[in-house]
Amino acid sequence: MKKYLFFTIAAMMMALPSNAQLLRTTVAQGEIEGVEHEGHALFMNIPYAEAPVGDLRWKAPVAKKPWTGVYKADKWGARPPQPTDPNQKGNEIAMGEDCLYLSVETPAKSKDERLPVFVMIHGGGFTTGSYSGTQESFIREGIIYCSIEYRLGVLGFLAHPDLAKESPRGISGNYGIQDQIMALQWIHDNIAAFGGDPDKITIAGESAGGISVSMLCASPLCKGLFRGAISESGSSFWPVSDKRSGNTAMVTEKAAQQQGVEYQNKLKQKSIKQMRKLSYEELTKDIQMQMESFWPVVDNYAITDDQYKLYEAGNYNDVNVLIGTNSDEGSMFSRPTSVEEYEKRIRENYGEWADRLLKVYPAKDEKEVYFASSDIFRDGSFAWGTYAWANLQTKTGKGKVYMYYFDQDSENTILRSFRGGASHVAEMPFFYGYKFGSGKMTATEQQMEKIITNYIINFTKTGDPNGSHLPYWTIYEQGKPTVMIMREGLHLDNVPNQEQLDFFEEFFKSKRN
Repeated sequence: MKKYLFFTIAAMMMALPSNAQLLRTTVAQGEIEGVEHEGHALFMNIPYAEAPVGDLRWKAPVAKKPWTGVYKADKWGARPPQPTDPNQKGNEIAMGEDCLYLSVETPAKSKDERLPVFVMIHGGGFTTGSYSGTQESFIREGIIYCSIEYRLGVLGFLAHPDLAKESPRGISGNYGIQDQIMALQWIHDNIAAFGGDPDKITIAGESAGGISVSMLCASPLCKGLFRGAISESGSSFWPVSDKRSGNTAMVTEKAAQQQGVEYQNKLKQKSIKQMRKLSYEELTKDIQMQMESFWPVVDNYAITDDQYKLYEAGNYNDVNVLIGTNSDEGSMFSRPTSVEEYEKRIRENYGEWADRLLKVYPAKDEKEVYFASSDIFRDGSFAWGTYAWANLQTKTGKGKVYMYYFDQDSENTILRSFRGGASHVAEMPFFYGYKFGSGKMTATEQQMEKIITNYIINFTKTGDPNGSHLPYWTIYEQGKPTVMIMREGLHLDNVPNQEQLDFFEEFFKSKRN
């Protein structure tokens, strides 16, 4: 009898996945069950907030209430409503306003392992994107991988005076940023249930995800929620103004509210009550308005002030950061045009600074206009903000700064540079092993991918990218060869495009006075 019982128990144990004890766990809202994914536990659609529908449309996220029974986190949640769907598996994942989900994939075999945690915030211009996907290279190295969804476009960032009147804080807009913060709070409070360490969380993002990371590093609402941050092609150090004027400013909430009224009028609606009755398709169909008008604003709550000033005063979440930009990422956002049109646009956006900018970014024909426009977008929208971030934090903070400049042209990218540099998003296959385009990589690129991925893994585990058999990455110091240049290998050098960065430093300073 004892022998029979022993073999029965043994057979049952062999039939269970190796980490079956974490396929089901308990979080603040109740029991939750995931699925096995490549030998690990994956929880795909964890609701961290109530669905922002009906009267909750355009309101701060409301924490998810407890559920009864066992919640099945076995499928990806809906993508937020968006006007377009670049590379986001739109045919596989439904779209809907009930979209406030996050995922957790854990290699832990017990709740007490206290593993480091990596949290990805997707990009997409605050207009498109999805949280779906996993990161097996991190999981295999003992890192818990999380990804979070948040509201986008008009549904995530509409500011309006009537919405401010509804708010207990008297503010509107930034619902998408508040979503991110609530998701981070949920992860911090519950990750131990998945074998994670709430004191070892690193947040990361690219493009709008990187901008979000920058904003979260400055938000008082995020104090203590993470210990490290990775920002690829994203920062938020522009001055505050009533107009963005070609990515030259963060907009005030008051100005954003006026844009909200204009959008209401454009839709021929008489009130917010009527706006809440519109379908999300009607609200998000105007692609240009989604891209240009709905963006995070300075609301004196989630985003409290000009971030440059906050960093000058040392008023931010002082954590180790790994930040950088690509050599030709402005090309994705630029179009060929005439010299006359180029100069007209520059004078409209830069006023009395236009002549000096045209000397720094000269153009004599349409081809040069395209390159100059690309470089202006690269430096004004990406590179200068990252440069300012690095300089300010090294002066006023204790957190270590690691800065990179990605310059590798590769077949494995969404859109290749015409000049042999690195377009926007080009670094992501090297950071995370994603496959774009043909998916092909040279032997050199494959080795670069191994090194860079190890940098990210090490940074997530320890706050330092360095490790054995890796080129040493020096902490950033302004004016010294401490930037990791990633092109046909890796080496340290000075910040590229110094003259252009100096121009933008002076230009933005003038807007700040």
